[in-house]
Amino acid sequence: MLCACSGEQFKFEEPPQSPESLATRDFSASGLSSRTVDWESKFEDAQVDEVESTLKEALSLNYEEARALLGRLEYQRGNYDAALQVFQGIDIRGLSPRMARAIVERTRPRRPRAKADNAAPGMMSMHSVSLLLEAVLLKAKSLEELGRYIEAAKECKIILDTVESALPNGISEGIGEDCKLQDMFHKALELLPYLWTKAGFLDEAISAYRRALVKPWNLDPQRLAGVQKDLAATLLYGGVEASLPPLLQAWGPITPKNNTEEAILLLLILMRKVAFWEIKWDPEIMDHLTYALSITDQMELLADHVEQVLPGIYNRAERWYFLALCYSAAGQNETALNLLRKVSGCSEAKHKPHFPSFLLGAKLCSQDPNHAHQGINFARKVIDLADDQNEHFMGQAHKFLGICYGNAARVSALDSDRNLFQKESLNSLKHAALNGKEDPEVMFSLGLENALQRNLEIAFDNTMMYSDMVAGSSGKGLRLLALVLSAEQRLNDAETIVDFALDEAGIMDQLELLRLKSVLQIAQEQPKQAIETYRILLALIQGQRELQVKNFDQPKYLVSKALAERKLEMTAWQDLASIYTKLGSWPDAEICMDKAKSIEFYSPRSWHTTGMLCEAQSLYKEALVSFSVSLSIEPDHVPSIVSMAEVLMKLGSQQLPMARSLLMNAVRLDPTNHQAWLNLGLISKMEGSLQQAADYFQAAYELKLSAPVQSFT
Repeated sequence: MLCACSGEQFKFEEPPQSPESLATRDFSASGLSSRTVDWESKFEDAQVDEVESTLKEALSLNYEEARALLGRLEYQRGNYDAALQVFQGIDIRGLSPRMARAIVERTRPRRPRAKADNAAPGMMSMHSVSLLLEAVLLKAKSLEELGRYIEAAKECKIILDTVESALPNGISEGIGEDCKLQDMFHKALELLPYLWTKAGFLDEAISAYRRALVKPWNLDPQRLAGVQKDLAATLLYGGVEASLPPLLQAWGPITPKNNTEEAILLLLILMRKVAFWEIKWDPEIMDHLTYALSITDQMELLADHVEQVLPGIYNRAERWYFLALCYSAAGQNETALNLLRKVSGCSEAKHKPHFPSFLLGAKLCSQDPNHAHQGINFARKVIDLADDQNEHFMGQAHKFLGICYGNAARVSALDSDRNLFQKESLNSLKHAALNGKEDPEVMFSLGLENALQRNLEIAFDNTMMYSDMVAGSSGKGLRLLALVLSAEQRLNDAETIVDFALDEAGIMDQLELLRLKSVLQIAQEQPKQAIETYRILLALIQGQRELQVKNFDQPKYLVSKALAERKLEMTAWQDLASIYTKLGSWPDAEICMDKAKSIEFYSPRSWHTTGMLCEAQSLYKEALVSFSVSLSIEPDHVPSIVSMAEVLMKLGSQQLPMARSLLMNAVRLDPTNHQAWLNLGLISKMEGSLQQAADYFQAAYELKLSAPVQSFT
């Protein structure tokens, strides 16, 4: 019988039963209570009018109610095609205006009952409205089960349009206590964006989510949070830019400007609800917030919200590790290391070692020579915990261990310690290369360490292997290759490599490479070409600055990039001052120095370059003052130490002991500084120690033959 229901009228071979009895029979057959039973159980004086009004209109709507009940039966049995055929006989679009009027009338604040207050004879009951809305919802779900998502979404939208036209200001808390209207509407609110998503119309899905949030629909806090979380996820990962419509841009200049900002706002609201126990903890909220704040470089804000997470969600080691990740990404490595020290401290000795924290600690320590020894300890713990079971982590641990040993060698005061650490560094990096054959960073670190130890042929091979692994697309790899070539005195080849890298590099790498090209041209005694290259470099930096001024609301990562460009600009002016000093163009050199000091007044290199300018003009006292200022800013600035010793040597033999002391300190800090060894040889020669002078000259000669035009690090 159900399959034959395709029109508005039906012919029966026997006298037709009343629609009321049909609905009652089928409704009861499904194990559900009929309306009549429902009414009988709810007879109260306050509802007499509604029951009376509904009975008067029964003959006009029972046909649709019967179809709604029979369609529900078919849906519950899993007969989605049959259910859909039954539901299609309900003219819901024609009934929508009457349903909306009924909702308006039935949800008005009730006054004391009087005879004149009876509802109009043709007015639907809330029970009838709820039953028909349920029929539309089940029709949408049937279409969903059949894979017809667009049609399902359109049917679902009818529910929202009907209720919203009746309740334009939202649903108050008192509505829906005695009927299913509110429940049906809430289910439709949640289902509609899901259907649009399944259909592939993400812009419609986002609009549906926003529609569910802009008005108070009396959703319980957990369901409301679910809608907010799903909208945030769609905005973050949907790949469709859906700006807020003008009607929702109510916050003026602080209105979210894009999907990501809107998603972050939603997620921050959810985190606040979690903090106040308004909703349950949901790890997906933190996952989405972590992603959103990571791509916008707001890691300090993420750290603040991690700290606000209530106790018991994360254990202490996990919380400290999470915070350390946030602070390290924000550039606050010292704060991150302090947290990681807690993980390895006495308070956690009884707990299971937190492997990721030790690995992160080794990585952060490898980036700062001052933490080299602590990095060695972290890396050793990782190796002990890995126990040869995970080649990847073993390779990473040995890589960081090798880097930390190399850093320890460069800050070591004793030659014996330095030699030991250099040997351990190469051994660890070779071990890492065996475990992590697919990791190009291991090969780069091995090449860098060999270059620093002046094993230039091996360093060249390592760097070439690194370039092959990254397909020559790494600016730092090509820069290291050019420096190794310059250390081998192959300056033309080094400049060729730089020219090739300039075509492949990004803007920041291009600026660094342009400076390297200028230094190579100076080493080849081509000052005019070097000055022209510096002019191009400064013009590019100026262009980048003008671009950043237009985008004044730039994220933090662009701010840090601007600071790096500013520092590079200062270095360019310092280099130009050195060129003009060597050319004897004092006024030009002074102009360049003024430019450099206007960027950063307390720069040790700026004061060292000023001292070199004074020394070139035979202003030795002024030169000593400048070198002293440089050393007051950075006591271990080796170029200033060597230059001060050179000036003291020119002031007479009485200053030779002090000059020798300065130079010995310089070679302790930087054993590869050939200028320091050369001056030590000159002092020994002046003092008559010819054999010692010969040794110093030999060391200076060999170091100069393998000296790069710039520092490898």
